[in-house]
Amino acid sequence: MELDHLAVAASTLDEAVAHVEQALGIPMVPGGKHGKFGTYNKLLGLDEGLYLEAIAIDPDAADPGRPRWFDLDRFSGPPRLSNWVCQVLDLQAYVDGFSIDIGDIHDLDRGALRWKMAVPGSGRLPFDNLFPALIQWQGDLHPAGMLRSSGCHLRRLVVYHPDALDLAQLLGPLDKVVFDSGPAALRAEFETPHGPRVLE
Repeated sequence: MELDHLAVAASTLDEAVAHVEQALGIPMVPGGKHGKFGTYNKLLGLDEGLYLEAIAIDPDAADPGRPRWFDLDRFSGPPRLSNWVCQVLDLQAYVDGFSIDIGDIHDLDRGALRWKMAVPGSGRLPFDNLFPALIQWQGDLHPAGMLRSSGCHLRRLVVYHPDALDLAQLLGPLDKVVFDSGPAALRAEFETPHGPRVLE
């Protein structure tokens, strides 16, 4: 398991994008639509094969008939860094191996990209939605390889939760990810062309 990307959510995509661009000082680029979950995104390439997405409910999409991923149906408040996503080589093994329910596996696509992702039936991941969403990419294409580098380097992602130690033990060591006790939240610390920046 390794960190794949970070997600910033908001009530609208414009708000999510503005939050990222204000925090990091770098413009995002068009992403695409996720028909199965009725969402759409914009993207930002990071160093070391990582990327960042701003995501929101697509107002022009049909109702997916099920809760949307990242708990977006219940999103409220200002834009924020809401989720983190980890890449695995055998998603089924992780779904079967965890002692908690991390969701059902969905086959997904956007343009030439193909992937599998574990999404809970409620749309909300364990640990107050701060358990990482797990993804298994299909084929050789990955969004980070299709994005121009922004010059932003993720120094570390801090996962705050009252049960942070339990979450850390479930997941094991992860490069760039640290866990700390506190109210449920995420904090990403970057080196950017404009100096150190923080995204929360």
